[in-house]
Amino acid sequence: MFETISVTSDARCVATLTLSRPEKHNAMSAQMISELTQAAAQLGADDAVRVVVLTGAGKSFCAGGDLGWMQAQMAADPATRFVEARKLAEMLQALNTMPKPLIGLVQGNAFGGGVGLASVCDVAIGVDTLKMGLTETRLGLIPATIGPYVISRMGAARARRVFMSARLFDAAEAVQLGLLAKTASVDDLADAVEAEVAPYLSCAPGAVASAKALVRDLGPRIDDTVIDQTIRALVDRWETDEAQEGIAAFFEKRKAAWIEKV
Repeated sequence: MFETISVTSDARCVATLTLSRPEKHNAMSAQMISELTQAAAQLGADDAVRVVVLTGAGKSFCAGGDLGWMQAQMAADPATRFVEARKLAEMLQALNTMPKPLIGLVQGNAFGGGVGLASVCDVAIGVDTLKMGLTETRLGLIPATIGPYVISRMGAARARRVFMSARLFDAAEAVQLGLLAKTASVDDLADAVEAEVAPYLSCAPGAVASAKALVRDLGPRIDDTVIDQTIRALVDRWETDEAQEGIAAFFEKRKAAWIEKV
């Protein structure tokens, strides 16, 4: 059914949602965005699913947005860009509001949108060798649609340390920033995730769903108004000369103009 992701389930009704573009470091294409949205709806509505584990195939958890997808947005008209940005935003909100516990098994590096995916997880456990980074500003872009979830997870004060600079940080700092709950070695990662999964199997599924909804209601507001604001911010940024230069420089394998001036 799916081509860019896979969904499996074990006898305990624990589903595993896997990003399955390892050759592209699980970068999110238009198809993956659509399939993740579908999977979130299906898993959320499936009474047989108690917990969902989100992970990635291969060396990387998620490298962010597929550059080919972003390049297509640069060539599109503003109306098309708005539609595509909304699809990305709706995918993140679908995962964020899924009425099942979502546990992140971050087995490799996470950049840009990959940090956003980790941020919509209720708990994210990362391998201790990973690197993370909100790298959008290197391309003249901004972490817009993922912003509400990243800031909700980190808090504004901690987000300012990494939200604009595009610098990479290691797993230990990711824990300090609040993006990861804990880290584990590659050999111990599965056990660390299992320690988060197992308690839910003793909980009433409806009560878990209601408690998760209450956390969202009591926490930072991420509603249609906020989501529309992030979509507009991303579309506006796509239209800038900096974004055109940043994307072009990436594909031409050269330094962007602002780097050459340093």
